[in-house]
Amino acid sequence: MSDTTGKQSREWNYHPDLPLQDPSVFRWPPRPGFLLRWFARNWLTLSERVMMVILAVVTWLTLYPSLETAQSFAAGWILQTWALNMGLVIAVAGGLHWYFYMRKGQGMILKFDRRGQAKGNRLWSFSNQVHDNMFWSLTSGVFFLTAFQVVTMWLMANGIAPTITPASNPVWFVMTLVLLPIWSAFHFYWVHRLLHVPFLYKYVHSLHHRNVSIGPWSGFSMHPVEHLLYVSSLCIHWIVPTDPILLIFHVIYLGPGAAMTHTGYEDLLIKDKRRLALGTFYHQLHHRYYECNYGNQEMPWDRWFGTFHDGSDDATATTRARKKKMHA
Repeated sequence: MSDTTGKQSREWNYHPDLPLQDPSVFRWPPRPGFLLRWFARNWLTLSERVMMVILAVVTWLTLYPSLETAQSFAAGWILQTWALNMGLVIAVAGGLHWYFYMRKGQGMILKFDRRGQAKGNRLWSFSNQVHDNMFWSLTSGVFFLTAFQVVTMWLMANGIAPTITPASNPVWFVMTLVLLPIWSAFHFYWVHRLLHVPFLYKYVHSLHHRNVSIGPWSGFSMHPVEHLLYVSSLCIHWIVPTDPILLIFHVIYLGPGAAMTHTGYEDLLIKDKRRLALGTFYHQLHHRYYECNYGNQEMPWDRWFGTFHDGSDDATATTRARKKKMHA
């Protein structure tokens, strides 16, 4: 029997049980059992995060330039880093797009929105949603991702940014690995709130929000100003002692990882079983209703600041009223 429990409604092809519950690790009072299950689900199974760690280790050991090479800026290693980042984004976003939207490997099962990717609409560059998203992801997106990574590697190579190794600081290495996605969620929430200031939304963030029905190429499709703010999450490596593997994990999390969270599907099914978590209905609600769910489920900010949409009709009415007031 297919493990695809969920419901259909007038608005959605599929949605999880509503109202959405609170999966944040920052619950109070703390629940040790919940925290252990959260850790096991994310770090002790073949989750998307563990897959990113494996990819980071393999690419660092075999493909990315060494820190010794990065001691001075030179076209060779910078272009090597750019080409590898380009390849990773194409492989992940392109692979997911091929499987879900070209091959239709999962049909409509676990797909939130009934609509597909738009064509023949002048809203999009090239009158094509996928081509528009590819353009912004592969030009501005890969450029800023590579620029911040190159500067960070140069800082590490020259002893300006503090560094560790997994062998010398194994506990700190593992702690940092677990905390980096939480830091990214914290950074993303506040940058995202800034981008929803009406002026910045109109001239910057609206480019990303043209994607109401999202797909893998939507995740990293942003205005250059938004890419600059979004990728600045990597600046944490300039201050906190980390390692090139942690840096590359962070790069993959921000770039190719955005394609995974924007597939438009909740999970990847293999033999009718949920095997890999992808998008969340939490963020899908943001793309539909805009002024809600600015963060993600790692952090409690939306609940604390009254911008949480739990999928209910009452929450939709509240969100629409807030949007009308903000953009009056």
